[in-house]
Amino acid sequence: MNIILLEHIDKVGAKHDVVKVKDGYGRNYLIPQGLGIVANKPNLARLEGMKKQGSKKEAVIIAAFKDVLAKLAGAKIKIAAKASENGRLFGSVTAQHLVNALTEFGVDAEKRIIEMPEEVKELGSYTAILKFHPEVIADLKFEVVNEGGSAVEMDD
Repeated sequence: MNIILLEHIDKVGAKHDVVKVKDGYGRNYLIPQGLGIVANKPNLARLEGMKKQGSKKEAVIIAAFKDVLAKLAGAKIKIAAKASENGRLFGSVTAQHLVNALTEFGVDAEKRIIEMPEEVKELGSYTAILKFHPEVIADLKFEVVNEGGSAVEMDD
């Protein structure tokens, strides 16, 4: 079954691509979720208009994400966690902890856009990857400190 994707889907295709997928995946998931439409003649004719309209909206979205990255450029994210005397954490730091720290800083983010390093189970400095958009990807440096510090500081 040929589908026109209405959203970027990892391992399937980019927005507005015409892709061949299994019938069940297209009928039972992509179309009902609003992620794609059947690639028939009328929809293929509308595709060019959808691309033009989508590119204008896309430019606005990318500009907004770049503004957010500029806001984060001077930030030192610190995540407070309980740790033993030798620096091992009781538990681990997850993407949700970063989302909470970013919210304190005034940035709304979802945990699905944050790609964490392996496992954060010790005090120290780490780098996560923020994937706001396929064209807007940035590294986010954060430090895991023993409980008792503030979440965000600004560089001078």
